[in-house]
Amino acid sequence: MRALTWQGRENVAVEDVPDPRIEEPTDAIIRVTSTAICGSDLHLYAVLGMYLDAGDVLGHEAMGVVEEVGPGATRLKVGDRVVVPSGIACGACWMCARGLQSQCETTQVRSQDKGAALFGYTKLYGQVTGGQAEYLRVPQAHYGPVVVPEDGTDEQYLYLSDVLPTAWQAVEYANVPPGGSVVVVGLGPIGQMAARIALHRGAGKVIGLDRVPARLEMARRHGIEAVDVAGLDDVAGAVREATDGRGADSVIDAVGMEAHGSPGAAFVQRATGILPDALAGAAVEKAGVDRLAALLSAISLVRRGGTLSISGVYGGAKDPLPMMELFDKQVTVRMGQANVRHWVDDLMPLVSDAADPLGVLDLRTHRLPLEDAPHAYNLFQKKEDGCVKVVLDPAMRAPVRDAGASASA
Repeated sequence: MRALTWQGRENVAVEDVPDPRIEEPTDAIIRVTSTAICGSDLHLYAVLGMYLDAGDVLGHEAMGVVEEVGPGATRLKVGDRVVVPSGIACGACWMCARGLQSQCETTQVRSQDKGAALFGYTKLYGQVTGGQAEYLRVPQAHYGPVVVPEDGTDEQYLYLSDVLPTAWQAVEYANVPPGGSVVVVGLGPIGQMAARIALHRGAGKVIGLDRVPARLEMARRHGIEAVDVAGLDDVAGAVREATDGRGADSVIDAVGMEAHGSPGAAFVQRATGILPDALAGAAVEKAGVDRLAALLSAISLVRRGGTLSISGVYGGAKDPLPMMELFDKQVTVRMGQANVRHWVDDLMPLVSDAADPLGVLDLRTHRLPLEDAPHAYNLFQKKEDGCVKVVLDPAMRAPVRDAGASASA
C-alpha cells in the first residue's frame, strides 16, 4: 500500500509499505477514505525526530471502511463506515472505566513510562503504524472504532478522531462558568473548534488570539471575537479591558511546544533536532525546554481564581514556569492527552445534525491526494495559501487545490 512516511527532519515521503494484516483477535483492517494532518504531527515533522525511525508511517486522524475483522472484534462487520480514535484503548481497564482512555492500562507504553498508545506517534507512544495511508490496522477494534452513518461527507465525522474530542475536553477542563468569559490562545484546528464549542456550551464571551489572517477570519465567521496579536503590544491589558478588568474566567492554550515568540527555546529545539537520536533523546528527557510564549501568555490572561486548560502538546522536562504567579492567582490547571473515546457520545448528535451547529464543515481548507502529503505538510507548517486544516484522500490521484471548505468529501 501507499503511505506517508517520516524520513528525517522536515522530510516526509509517500512510499510503498507492507499491507497491514490482522495480528491480534481484536484487530480490524480499514480502508482509509480520509485522513487529516494534525498540528501535533508538525511536532514530529520538525522537533521530535529522535523518537522516530525512517519509514515510520505517520497520522492519527483517520476514518474509512472496515475491510477485515478479527474474531474478537465482532462489534464491527465488513463494510462498516468508521472513525478511528487517535488513542488506542481497551475500554475495560481501571483507567478506561473512569473515562481516562488516554491512560489505558492495556495499551500503556510502560517501557517509555508514557500513557496509552497512539497511532503514528513515535516510540514514546508505541510506534504504532499511523493512518496517513491507504489501509490501517486498528488494534482494540472491539472498542475503539466508532461506526458512523452512511450518509453525509467524511468530514462531517472525521474530526471525531481527534480534533473535536480534544477541543471538547479542552472546554470541559476549562470549567467556563455559564455566561462567563474564555480566551482561546491559538486558532489552529483545535483552537477553532474549542472556541465554537465554548460558545455552543454557553460561554458569554469567547476571545480567540492568533496572528494568521486566515485563522482569524475563520473564527469570526463563527461568532468568535478574534484578536490579531501580531499588532498588539499589551495582550493581557486588552483582555482585562474586555473582561471587567479581571482577566478571563477560563483560558485554553491550544498552541503547545512550538509557540511563536520563544526564540531561545526555538534555537535549542533546532539544535537538539540535529543531534544523533540517542543524544537528542537524552537531552529532551533530561533538559528539554518548550517554547513557552503561548503558555506564559495564557497564565497572564486568566483571572484570579480562574482555570487554565492546556490542550497544546508539551514535551519539555525542564520548562521554567511562573509558580509565584500561578500560586498567587490561585489558578486551577488541567491538561493532558484527549480521552477521545470518552467524549464521542457527547459529540455524535452534534456532528450528525444537518444544521452543523459546530461548523465542522467549515474547518478543512485543503483536501489533497495522499500522494501530495509532503507538499501538504509544508503548506500546513508555513500556514500558506490560507491553510487551516488539511485532509488527505488516498483515493484522489490528481493534485487538487480546493478552497471550498464545505465541499463534499
